[in-house]
Amino acid sequence: MAQQMRAMVLERQHSPLQPEDVPRPEPKDGQILVRVSACGVCRTDLHVCDGDLKHPKPHLIPGHEIVGHVEAMGRGVTGFEPGQRVGIPWLGWTCGECVYCRAGQENLCENAGFTGYTLDGGYAQYAVADARYCFPVHGDYTDAEVAPLLCAGLIGYRSLRMAGEGRRLGLYGFGAAAHIVAQVARWQGRDIYAFVRPGDENAKDFAKDLGAVWTGDSDKPAPELLDAAIIYAPVGELVPAALRAVRPGGTVVCAGIHMSDIPAFPYELLWRERQIVSVANLTRRDGEEFLELAPKVPVKTSVERFPLDQANEALGRLRDGELRGAAVLTMDSAAT
Repeated sequence: MAQQMRAMVLERQHSPLQPEDVPRPEPKDGQILVRVSACGVCRTDLHVCDGDLKHPKPHLIPGHEIVGHVEAMGRGVTGFEPGQRVGIPWLGWTCGECVYCRAGQENLCENAGFTGYTLDGGYAQYAVADARYCFPVHGDYTDAEVAPLLCAGLIGYRSLRMAGEGRRLGLYGFGAAAHIVAQVARWQGRDIYAFVRPGDENAKDFAKDLGAVWTGDSDKPAPELLDAAIIYAPVGELVPAALRAVRPGGTVVCAGIHMSDIPAFPYELLWRERQIVSVANLTRRDGEEFLELAPKVPVKTSVERFPLDQANEALGRLRDGELRGAAVLTMDSAAT
């Protein structure tokens, strides 16, 4: 009989995760088995659990901000060794053959596998992953502190690059991704304008603590036109608001994997070469660059830790906007 492990399992969307004892996975050729020590709780996990993202893997173990140590390796694995600390991100596998893979756009792969969505993830004591899509983790971060870097950080970094090099940067929604991006942007010498849910004074204070030059409600204008804006909140109504906030030639980046419908808006908001772009997934190059950059800034993540069996509470706190930074599930005392 296979060795068992504890996991939080999504049996049905729109329902709470269930704690279960399930067989521990074994690494196949090219895979590594990781003893999970921490796994971040991402808004994408909410979209999977709440049914915004359709057709997850049956009997799914969510979670794609995974930090742990190599327990075993399948045949053909190179570049890793037992006991090494590694991170497992959202992008878990690509085909290497479709038009996007051949063009160097693996984040758009037509057949990609995604950790914690179409592949089992890290809300468990162990996880397996294709070694080619895992990252060595270095630096003085604790395992819990590293976890948000693997999605909030990576997608945030990609969205920051897509926003261009302008100095005045607006961030809509100040949670896990924005609190990381704000630190990188300030290190680059940019001015941060933080737009938060109306009345959320805690988020305003959080943004100020991280160096924002202005904070305000998301339905209010900034005191001056911005060079670019990044939308992390999954709220389509923010797209016209962000277009109003950026200067001619400015860029609005939609950084979420899911967003509510964008309402109709007058063409004049887009005119004069403003543009709207979206961010899809990440590439391995994004991961390598950002994980090398983060300790240099240094990025410091604000995390609230939850035991594995409190995953539903962590998701609920995220859903209700009650977190300062990121929630992280921890498997044992090694992640604290």
